[in-house]
Amino acid sequence: MQITTTVNGTEVTRDVEPRLLLVHFLRDTLGLTGTHWGCDTSNCGTCVVLMDGEPVKSCTVLAAMTEGHEVRTVEGLATGGTLDPVQQGFMEEHGLQCGFCTPGMMLTARALLDRSPDPDETEIREAISGQICRCTGYATIVRSVRWAAEHPAEAAASDIKAAEEVPA
Repeated sequence: MQITTTVNGTEVTRDVEPRLLLVHFLRDTLGLTGTHWGCDTSNCGTCVVLMDGEPVKSCTVLAAMTEGHEVRTVEGLATGGTLDPVQQGFMEEHGLQCGFCTPGMMLTARALLDRSPDPDETEIREAISGQICRCTGYATIVRSVRWAAEHPAEAAASDIKAAEEVPA
C-alpha cells in the first residue's frame, strides 16, 4: 500500500507492506536510524517518536497509521544547525551514558516541554516513566530536561523543520 506522511517536516510517499512497523519504516525505509529498536514489546521506550506532537512507541504503530500525520524523530530536533534545548540540556547535564535510550528520552522531553514549559521534577519523572534507562539512574536525565526548560531560547524549540533531509 502507498502512504504519504510528513517526517521531520518533509512529506514522503512510499509503498509499504500494511503490517510494517513505524520503527522499521523510519530505520529501514527512510534511513533514519536515530530511532532505536529495543524490546519490540513497548516496554522499554527506546523507539519513542512524536506523532502529531505526542510521544508514541514506534514499535507499536504501523507505518500505515501515519498516513496524513506528522512524525518527528530525533533527527528532526535540531533546526538549521542549532540544537534543540533538550539536546543541549543532555550535553550540558550529561543526560546520557550509553545513549541507547537517549533519542526516545529526548523526544518525550520535547513533548513534555511543548505541553508544560516549566515542569518540576515530579512532572519530568512522570513523563519519562514509560522509558527504561539502564545506565544513568535518571537523575542526569531529569537535570537535562530542567536545563532545557530553563533555557528555551537557546534554540528553536518547537520548530518541526528537518535538521536533515529525508531521503527522496
